[in-house]
Amino acid sequence: MLVDLADAVPATSGGKAAVLARLLKAGLPVPPGFVVPNTAYEQAAELVEEIGRELPRIGGGYVAVRSSASGEDTADATAAGQHDTFLGVRGPDEVAEAVRGCWASLWSERAVEYRRRRGDTGSPTIAVLVQRLVDADVAGVMFTGDDVRLEASWGLGESVVGGRVTPDSWTVTGDGITRRALGTKQTRIDRTVTREVAPADRDRFCLTDEEVTLLAALGRRVSDLLGGPQDIEWAIADSRIWILQARPVTSALPAAAAPAAEDDSAFTGTPGSPGTATGPARVVHGPADFARVRPGDVLVCRTTDPAWTPLFGVVAAVVTETGGLLSHAAIVARELGLPAVLAIPAATTTLPDGAPLEVNGSTGRVAVRDT
Repeated sequence: MLVDLADAVPATSGGKAAVLARLLKAGLPVPPGFVVPNTAYEQAAELVEEIGRELPRIGGGYVAVRSSASGEDTADATAAGQHDTFLGVRGPDEVAEAVRGCWASLWSERAVEYRRRRGDTGSPTIAVLVQRLVDADVAGVMFTGDDVRLEASWGLGESVVGGRVTPDSWTVTGDGITRRALGTKQTRIDRTVTREVAPADRDRFCLTDEEVTLLAALGRRVSDLLGGPQDIEWAIADSRIWILQARPVTSALPAAAAPAAEDDSAFTGTPGSPGTATGPARVVHGPADFARVRPGDVLVCRTTDPAWTPLFGVVAAVVTETGGLLSHAAIVARELGLPAVLAIPAATTTLPDGAPLEVNGSTGRVAVRDT
C-alpha cells in the first residue's frame, strides 16, 4: 500500500511528494520518507501495520506527517497551510493518527473556503507524506527568480511559514547578498515544543553570509531542475542543508518596504500582498472574535494564521504584528488578491478597533484616517 518517496508520482501521491521524488532522483538533499497514497482511504484497517514495517527504513525516530493533495503545490495554487501538518510524531499508532488528521483536513473549513475562493469545483484527493524529521538548528523559506529572497529563524520552519515570528530576511542577486534585514525572532519550535529564544540570538542573524549564498545556489539548482521560480522550504541541522518542499511561485512578491511614515497617524510594516483597501479596523485575538468580523473590515491580528483563511473571503485587507512575506498566509493573501501588511509591532493595541484604516500592501503603509 505505501509508496517509497523516490517512487512518488502525482496521480497517486500528490504534487508535494512527486516533486520531492524528482529532487531525490536528481541527487538533491531530501529527507527519506514514504507516501500513504490517495487510495489508502479504502485500506485504513491495514495502515498501522504497514507504517510499522516502513518506519525503520527511514530511521525509526521522529517524523513529519504532511499532506500531499491533488490541488496542492501546483503552478496555479499552492494551498499553502490549508491542510494539516504534524511534526515530532513517533511510532506506528501516532503516525497513523496523524495520517487520518491530514485526510480530515482536506475538508476543513479553511481548505474548503480556499477552494471555493479559487473556483475549484473538482473532486479533491489527498495523499500523505511521511518523512524523517529534520531537527533543524535554523529553517525557513526561499523564493527563487531573478533574485533569491530568503527568510529564516531558529528551530523548525513552522515559525516562519506559520507567521509566528518576524524572520530574518535576505535578498541575493547573482552571487552577492544585496539586502539583509534582522527580524524579531522571539520564539522557536523544536519538535513539538515552543520556547523563548535567548536575547543574544534574537539580536543576531540566524544564518551566516556563506550559508545564505549556499542556500541561494541550491535554490537555483532546484529551479533549473523544475523549470521555473520555486517556493522552497529548507532546514539546516548540524551544518547540513535539507530541502523539505518545493513548489512553483504562484504570485509575485511585493517590492521592499517603504520608507518610514512621516506622520503620527501612519505605520510602516512589511509589504505582504500588493494592493490598497480601506475599512474599519477589526482587532481579532482568536477564533472567539471571528463573529465580530464584517464584510469590508480590515483584519488586525498578531499572526497570519492559515487557519483564519475563511476570514480572507470577508475582509478588505490584513494587518499583522508578526510574520514574513514568505509565510503561508501571506502567500494565500497574494493568491486571493487581498492587500496585506505584516510585522507592524503592537498593531493590535496601537490600531484602535473600529478606526478607519487605509492599507497599502504594495508599500507596507497603514494609515489611520480621520472620521
